[in-house]
Amino acid sequence: MPGIVSAALYRGLTGALAPAVPALLHSRVRRGKEDPRRLAERHGVSSLPRPSGTLIWIHAASVGESLAALTLAQHLLEKPARSVLVTTGTVTSAELMGQRLPPRAFHQYVPVDVIGSVTRFLDHWRPDLALFVESELWPNLLLETRRRNIPLALVNARLSARSFAGWQRLPGFARRVFSVFDVCLAQDEAVAQRLTGLGACNVRVGGNLKADAPPLPADESVLASLRAAIGARPVFLAASTHAGEDDAVLDAARAVKQFDALTIIVPRHPERGPDIEALAQMRGFSCLRRRNAALPTSETEVYVADTMGELGLFYRLARAAFLGGSLIPHGGQNPLEPARLSVPVIAGPHTANFEDMYHLLFAAQGGGRIDSTAQLPETAMDFLRDAAEARRVGELARNCAASLSGALALTVQTAEHLLLNARA
Repeated sequence: MPGIVSAALYRGLTGALAPAVPALLHSRVRRGKEDPRRLAERHGVSSLPRPSGTLIWIHAASVGESLAALTLAQHLLEKPARSVLVTTGTVTSAELMGQRLPPRAFHQYVPVDVIGSVTRFLDHWRPDLALFVESELWPNLLLETRRRNIPLALVNARLSARSFAGWQRLPGFARRVFSVFDVCLAQDEAVAQRLTGLGACNVRVGGNLKADAPPLPADESVLASLRAAIGARPVFLAASTHAGEDDAVLDAARAVKQFDALTIIVPRHPERGPDIEALAQMRGFSCLRRRNAALPTSETEVYVADTMGELGLFYRLARAAFLGGSLIPHGGQNPLEPARLSVPVIAGPHTANFEDMYHLLFAAQGGGRIDSTAQLPETAMDFLRDAAEARRVGELARNCAASLSGALALTVQTAEHLLLNARA
């Protein structure tokens, strides 16, 4: 009964707030957080027709989760007469999906979690299976999906200790939400225990889908142009950096100048490009921005790659890569992306989003973890001064990444089993 009451209360509260949703969305448009051309999708009004045949719906929160969803979609589409709908909630993930989704897969924005929007969305798409990736759980959307007897699975599930503690404060509501899933595939044993403690059923450890993703793509002609522009200079890459890490990265850029190195900074949010450029110039660096269509020259010391979907290019150029979101309490970025391309990984102490991966990777590399911003310059120099050692460590990283695969096969098997049982 407490779970039902809490769910009803949540539905009532979101219903009461529904009249404010248009103003909230338009506020997000002004901040670049929404696509003004596709706001109707957030209200559950779909911009595409439902395709005939089996439709598998995959929901992923943003860029990182949508990359895992992309790999999953590609494998689920190996069978004919089916389509895949991928929903996300961010502009950057929508752009990425638009570029990379295969035929018979398409993207829509997830509806806001008010019952009217959710109902319109489900009435239109009528999915045969719903797969939620990682940790973004919208109660109205989940409960309404379950009410329609659509098979539901939580895959690649991630639940931090902090989020677990938050859900524990509402045990009845948590049980009501987490029990909607037919299957939960947790990334590791700790997550599995947390999900079980919140009332999830049929919980198994499935590993991490991100370990099965292919290497990030790169346009070969663009890569050749960059290589020609950079020449023999070594490259130190700061990938997916966040506000609060720029000074530390530029300290490292100054340190590796002694090796005639080029520092490439790829901000997690490309709109930060002008701010990073201004800071680099204020500190005396010769700096160019990729968004201005500039290639680095022999005089360029810092190159700000403020574009979307090109990280695969820069990993292929790098001798070593620092992964952002780890010097601030953000949780880190996926370390297997550089590791798959034989690039040694450096990261700070805040890697909770991928802690098991980082632990195994740093053990394989024999280092790479830094405890403070002050350690980044010296660690970067260790790799930049010795190309042979960097190659050796990069191969160790690649072998470690390869050893972590396996989650994709289990997830596809689980999805196929749920589809088969739904038809029985």
